Amino acid sequence: MAITLVNPSGLPEIDAYRQVSIASGTRLVFIAGQVAWDAEGVTVGGDDLAAQVEQCYLNIGTALAEVGGSFDDVAKLTVHVVDWTPDKMPLLMEGITRAAAKLGVTPVPPATLLGVAALDVPEHLVEVEATAMLD
Repeated sequence: MAITLVNPSGLPEIDAYRQVSIASGTRLVFIAGQVAWDAEGVTVGGDDLAAQVEQCYLNIGTALAEVGGSFDDVAKLTVHVVDWTPDKMPLLMEGITRAAAKLGVTPVPPATLLGVAALDVPEHLVEVEATAMLD
C-alpha cells in the first residue's frame, strides 16, 4: 500500500482521522470534489447530511476503483460543509461510518473540514475532495 497513516507523538490523537499521511507510491491521483450525486446525476439524501456525506465518500471510492485504487490509497481529504456548525459533527461522522462499512475500510486519512456558504447547487450540503497515491 502506498499510504501509511500516523499519529505523531506530541500531537493529539483524533479518532476521525490521522494527523499525518506518508505517501510512497508512484501515481498521484487528484479526485474532484464529490457531491451527493448518484451515477445519473441525481442528488442522494435530500436534506440528510449523513446520507449526502455517505454518497460523497462512496463516489470517491468509485473514482478510485476506476483507476485501480481504493479508499486505502487516500492521502488527504478536504470536506466542505454548507453552513457548518459543530452540532453537525455527529451527522458527518454517521455518514463517514456508513460509507466505511460499505467500502470495507476505515477512512481516516488527514482531513480538513471547512464551513462554506454554499456549493454548486442548493440541495448539496457537502462536497469532499481527495488526493490519493497509487503504487
